[in-house]
Amino acid sequence: DGQMINTALNEDRVILTKDVQFMKRRLVTNGRLKAILVKQDDLKLQVQEVVKALNLDYHFAPFSLCLECNRALLPRSKEEVQNLVPPRVFETQTQYMECPACHRIYWQGTHWQAMGKKLQDLEGEGGEKHTSR
Repeated sequence: DGQMINTALNEDRVILTKDVQFMKRRLVTNGRLKAILVKQDDLKLQVQEVVKALNLDYHFAPFSLCLECNRALLPRSKEEVQNLVPPRVFETQTQYMECPACHRIYWQGTHWQAMGKKLQDLEGEGGEKHTSR
């Protein structure tokens, strides 16, 4: 828990937990550490619960942050990433994004498409829409 707590504090992240005891920690109760107690067991209901708790908008910019560093991704040309992606990816993809911190490269492949579909499905089942702050 220590590393997770330090990361959350240093990067202003929110911890999602089902651990009632975690929510009783002083860092959480005094408001220094942001945490949400997830009560639902079903994944779709959990997502809806978090969206509501954080007053998020389903129309956010998905896939715009690095999965490793949480930094905003920057667009890169095909030529810039030629030696950084697998040959098959280079042949089939035209748009790329790069993390300026860890230099991880992203593209709109099948995983991206599958996650986009899941987000659309969750939005469709989410009932009322929430707007970002």
